[in-house]
Amino acid sequence: MKTAANVTSTEVTSKNVTTKNIEKVDIKSIVICAMCIALTYIATAFINIRLPFQANGGLVHLGNVSLFIAAVLFGKKTGAIAGGIGMALFDLLSGWVLWAPFTLVIVGCMGFVVGKITEKHKGLGWILLAVFCALLIKIGGYYIAEGIIYGNWIAPVASIPGNIVQIVVGAVIAVPVIEVLNKVIVEK
Repeated sequence: MKTAANVTSTEVTSKNVTTKNIEKVDIKSIVICAMCIALTYIATAFINIRLPFQANGGLVHLGNVSLFIAAVLFGKKTGAIAGGIGMALFDLLSGWVLWAPFTLVIVGCMGFVVGKITEKHKGLGWILLAVFCALLIKIGGYYIAEGIIYGNWIAPVASIPGNIVQIVVGAVIAVPVIEVLNKVIVEK
């Protein structure tokens, strides 16, 4: 009689789980992704400034720093999961619950796009292009989200400066850190 401990990954098959899927997901990837989620949440929750000029609230936080680092160093999957879950978790735990589904999708897309661009193309110019694409996703995504939530398509314009500041601050910090980390990784 076989127990769960005796079953190898090649013996596990079902409708949703195949041997290929099990082999592709390794413990190291899970740990990296979990750490990136935690870092994104912590940087969003504890390193932030509320914007006084934005009527609907809003903050400038450093969650985008860890999102950009995760996406550039570990790719589109980690960027999407770390950003989307990390910042949606902040929304859920900080009284912004209504925003959580939007944040999951918008920031998940930001992380995916940054990772997708920088997986294929290396260099500072590509990282900056990826961050610019993230900025466009953030502005467009949160404009639509705010329009849906408040039922007003004019008011979301006031959020655009805060979104720009948030991405620029994140990029100013993340890009030099990414450059240093990339050099360290290449040297190893």
